[in-house]
Amino acid sequence: MTRLSRLRPALAAAVLALPLGSSINVATAGEVAFALRIANGRLPENTRLIRVKQHDVVKLEWSTDKAMSIHLHGYDIETAVAPGAVSEMTFTARATGRFTVEPHLAKGPAGGHAHGDILVTIEVYP
Repeated sequence: MTRLSRLRPALAAAVLALPLGSSINVATAGEVAFALRIANGRLPENTRLIRVKQHDVVKLEWSTDKAMSIHLHGYDIETAVAPGAVSEMTFTARATGRFTVEPHLAKGPAGGHAHGDILVTIEVYP
């Protein structure tokens, strides 16, 4: 038996294992939901930091005491929230890092918009 013929089974097993290894992370991704209540433009202190894993499907369920538009930076998702209703912001946490959700304030004279104080920071871990 030559050296190459002895290596072929090991090489074939390694190549076959590659797709399985990459799909394990996706298969173990979870779905997580958070109920977030904005009062007087802020969230309670204990809900201002959310930690999730990369590939998780994250569902943020927003309620508020006054109408506003909120923006998840980094994922560029914007959602309108209104009193008496629950607004959902759902995304798959593909990018890792720290991402903030801030309210959009009135448009400025140049046509852009300003942001209010950070409502929540979302940390996505690999």
